[in-house]
Amino acid sequence: MSLLVPPAGKIILTYDDYLQLPDDGKRYEILEGVLHVTPSPTTRHQRVSRNLHFILHAHVTENNLGEVFYAPLDVVLSNISVTQPDLLYVSRERQSVITEKNIAGAPDLVVEILSPSTSSVDQVTKAQVYARYGVPYYWVVDPEVKTLDEFRLERGIYLPVRRWEQNAQFTPEMFPGLVVELERVWA
Repeated sequence: MSLLVPPAGKIILTYDDYLQLPDDGKRYEILEGVLHVTPSPTTRHQRVSRNLHFILHAHVTENNLGEVFYAPLDVVLSNISVTQPDLLYVSRERQSVITEKNIAGAPDLVVEILSPSTSSVDQVTKAQVYARYGVPYYWVVDPEVKTLDEFRLERGIYLPVRRWEQNAQFTPEMFPGLVVELERVWA
């Protein structure tokens, strides 16, 4: 059975159901109709998210490439798939997916920062969902082991571009000219 199919007899949740969920500090996402709930992120997670956001935001703004957003922000991929990626980027060419309430469609890039409670969902289930809805690039950041895995969507699946480790100089394929000193991300 696919990870994206709810067990037989289970209710498939929709975006309307999602809007009724409580605002209680937990992170709610619906992945192909299945509710996923995670606790708020750790301080390490938030530091890595903040640092990477500052770096990406500066590059994207300086080069007038589009916009970078950080969680919590709903990405409505379909009526049964609503995520809150840690970071996301939408190019100028695709600005039409940005609405007042959410991102209504696939961003150009989604970044998930692993936590012990989200690792398998981020690396398997969410990767499948993002691929299904056409997110061109997916980065998985692991603050514990200090790695950043860069993936590119090809023929409906994510293929690895490269794994960046420790204090490497990360040169993302989708941002020519950007050099990220990963030690700044882990700081």
